[in-house]
Amino acid sequence: MDIEEIKAKIRANQYVYTHHAEIERKADELTFAQVEEAILNGNILEQYPDIGRGESCLILGFAKDVPIHTACGWRGEKVAFITVYIPRPPKFIDPWTRGEKSDEENPV
Repeated sequence: MDIEEIKAKIRANQYVYTHHAEIERKADELTFAQVEEAILNGNILEQYPDIGRGESCLILGFAKDVPIHTACGWRGEKVAFITVYIPRPPKFIDPWTRGEKSDEENPV
């Protein structure tokens, strides 16, 4: 995915929230404006290949000083927000660095 294409879709209001993204956005008390701001000043942190549901990526951006991760994919011609959250330990050491996987995620 291309960050400039994603930003253009955001500016043109050509995006949708998945049900999951909306739940996660509300859980972290993020506003729609904060999510837009974070994407518009953000960069792609991780690219994910198409493994059956289409390509996607993880964007890191900031709304003021609040780091926001937004996983995006495509829904037709629109950008789909798959999940939106504030990165926190233990999953993330900082907004740019994944934490250690738990034993459940990394069986011996």
